[in-house]
Amino acid sequence: MNKVNVGLVGFGLSGQVFHAPIIQSVEGMEIVKVVSSNPDKVGQYLPDASVVTSLEELLFDEHIDLVVITSPNQTHYPYAKQALLAGKHVIVEKPFVISSEEAEDLIETAKLQNKKLSVYQNRRWDNDFLTVKSLIASGKLGDIASYETHYDRFRPQVSDRWREKAGPGSGMLYDLGAHLIDQTLHLFGKPASVYADLLVQRTGSEVVDYFHLILTYENMRVILHSGSLVMQHGPRFQVHGSQGSFIKYGLDSQEDMLRRGGLPGQPDWGKDREDWYGDLTLTVDGQAVTSKVPTQQGSYERFYEGMYQAITDNKPVPVDAADAMNTIRVIELAIQSSREKRVLPFN
Repeated sequence: MNKVNVGLVGFGLSGQVFHAPIIQSVEGMEIVKVVSSNPDKVGQYLPDASVVTSLEELLFDEHIDLVVITSPNQTHYPYAKQALLAGKHVIVEKPFVISSEEAEDLIETAKLQNKKLSVYQNRRWDNDFLTVKSLIASGKLGDIASYETHYDRFRPQVSDRWREKAGPGSGMLYDLGAHLIDQTLHLFGKPASVYADLLVQRTGSEVVDYFHLILTYENMRVILHSGSLVMQHGPRFQVHGSQGSFIKYGLDSQEDMLRRGGLPGQPDWGKDREDWYGDLTLTVDGQAVTSKVPTQQGSYERFYEGMYQAITDNKPVPVDAADAMNTIRVIELAIQSSREKRVLPFN
């Protein structure tokens, strides 16, 4: 089996929890070098990896095939550009970059360098989203009229971390919003227009911590919502069509399992609680009949399995960078829409 040597840039929450365990679980992939200012922490989790303090030291290593960038959002573009120009394949943590112009430049650079470029939109492999995707594809709901998804939290206290500091790429829209927008575009493609209401709700917050987006698709409407002051959560997904409805509560289990040291392949990996199985309501003999839909198993590892195949067998990357560029474009339009208080066409 061909081996893919990985260089990991950053070992904060993203690198430590969402990337390293998944990469190490994929046969043929190995993290050999990490850029971090905390070698003791890296050594605790990746004892066989060497630690360097600069991106340049990592890129100088000719044995590294793939660079995974998990550093703060503002660094995504310059670091990815450097890595591509150094002849490495690249994965960028979401959000891809800050602007669609940066995204376009990275896509062109990857083409010129003949290297693979992908973005870690791992929540395409959430168990609830996989279930919704399958249900829509089955046609059981008929023509989709409305699709609504929430990613709410209760975090009244503002944290002292870079994600909550004022600056380009900070705030909930770039963070959680990137997931919800990507899922929507993956299901339905580009919208016709974007409308957004963005707020700074919490006392002391420097960044957007509430968003409500409406994306239009001919006769269908998509609502994407997130708040930081939601103690009692409502449905995660609400999908309504010409033949029925699907309502789903609860959040995919993989993040929580990773935080507790869980790994792909363990018995409960990616599985849902039965009391969180979604309700499918259809008309049967003129009556509305509701049944439970078992949740599909989540599988974040499929992203890195796909990336391994992209590098070793020249397969398509698991998340096309052009898709991620469209996600950033929706974010840009949402910011403009909220500021100008008007609906904007997607272009």
